[in-house]
Amino acid sequence: MQEIVSPTNTKLSQFRSGLKPTSILFSKETLEEANQLLEKRDFPTTREESWKYTRLTKLANTTFSGSVSSNNFDIPFVHADSYRFIFTNGQLTEFNDGVNARSVKDVRENNLNNISLKNHFFEAINLAFAEDGLFIEIEANQKLEKPIEIVHVSNGNKITNLRHVFRVGRHAKAEITMTYVSSDESNGFLNVVSNIALEDGAYLTINKLQTESGTDFHFSREAVKQEKNSNFTLNTLTFNGNFVRNDVNVFVNGQNAETNLNGAYLVKNNQLVDNHTIVDHLVANCQSNELYKGVLYGKSTAVFNGKVFVRPDAQKINAFQSNGNVLLSDDASVNSKPELEIYADDVKCSHGSTTGQLDENAVFYLRARGLSEKSAKELLVSAFISDVLNKIENEEVLNFTHSYLNKEFGWNI
Repeated sequence: MQEIVSPTNTKLSQFRSGLKPTSILFSKETLEEANQLLEKRDFPTTREESWKYTRLTKLANTTFSGSVSSNNFDIPFVHADSYRFIFTNGQLTEFNDGVNARSVKDVRENNLNNISLKNHFFEAINLAFAEDGLFIEIEANQKLEKPIEIVHVSNGNKITNLRHVFRVGRHAKAEITMTYVSSDESNGFLNVVSNIALEDGAYLTINKLQTESGTDFHFSREAVKQEKNSNFTLNTLTFNGNFVRNDVNVFVNGQNAETNLNGAYLVKNNQLVDNHTIVDHLVANCQSNELYKGVLYGKSTAVFNGKVFVRPDAQKINAFQSNGNVLLSDDASVNSKPELEIYADDVKCSHGSTTGQLDENAVFYLRARGLSEKSAKELLVSAFISDVLNKIENEEVLNFTHSYLNKEFGWNI
C-alpha cells in the first residue's frame, strides 16, 4: 500500500515504507541526501515562504491505495504528427524511436551536474522514489522537424513520480509538448521533475498543457540551465486540475541567453493553481520575460510567486515580469507576489501585478452592440488571456487550447 498520512503523526514513515527508493538515474550519495532530508522533514506548511498561500493539509491526510482503474477514456493528442511518448499511471506505455530517447532506467550514469535539494521537499520525494522518465538528447546542430509529445495519463488512486532529462546540444533546436490528462475518477498523486540543459546556441520550446479532470494532486517542476546564446521558452497552460503546483527554476549561466516564461490559467469550482518561478541571472548581457495571466471562476484560488535574481556580475540584464488576474466570482481569490532581487547596477528590470474584475462599462458597451452578457464577458476574457496565447507559435497547440476552452468553459471564440 502507498500511503500519505498526517505529517504530525509519522514524519512520512508510512509514505516512505510504501515506496522503495530506486537509483534510476542518481548517484548513491544523491539518494542518501534525499532520504536524509525526508527523514528530517514533514510536508511543508504555510510558515514556509514558498508555501505561504498553499496548504497541504488535504494532501497530508489523503491515503493512496495504489489502485489503478481499468476504465478506458479517450486520450486527447495535440499534434497530428509528432514523436509521441505516453506514460500511463507512471508506466511508459508508448515509445517512439524516431528521436534519440531512452528510459532513464537505461542511463544510470548520465547525471546532470549540480543537483542540490536545498530543502525542496517534493524534489526529494521524486529523487528517492522516481519510477521512470525519459532521457532525450538533441545532438549538436540537429533541428527536429516535428515536435516531441509526452502525454501523462492518470487513471487511479496511485502515487506516481517521474523524472525527465532533456539535453539540447550546441545550435540544436527542438519543441516539446507535455500534456497531463486524467479520467474523471482519478484521484492520485503525480510528481514530475524535468532537468533541462541547453548548450551554446540551443533553442528549446516547451508547451505544458494541464487538463486533468479528476481530483489529482499535481506537482510539476522544471530545473533549467542555460549556456551562452541559448533560447528557452516555457508556455504553461493550466485549464483544469484539482490541485496544481508548478515550480520553474531557470539558471542563466551564459551571456546573450534569452528566457521566456508564459503562463495562462483558468480555474473553477474549488480548484487551486500555484505558479512559482525563479530566474537566476548569473552572468551579464541576458534577457528574461515573464507573463502570467489567470481567470478565476467559482471558489477557485490562484497563487503566483515569481522571483528574478540579478547577481553582482550580471550587468546589462533586461528582466521583465508581469502577473494579471481577473476574478469572475466574489468567492475566487488570488495571491500574487512578483519579486526582484538585484545586486548589479546597470540593469533594466521591472515587475508588476494586477487583480480585478471585468470592466462593467466594457460589458455594457458590447451588449449595446448586440452581444449577450455571456458573449461579452467571453470576448473580454479572451482578449485578456490573448496576451499570453499570442506568444505561442505552434498552431496545433493554439487550436487545442481554443477547442478545450470551448468544451470546458463554453467559449465560442
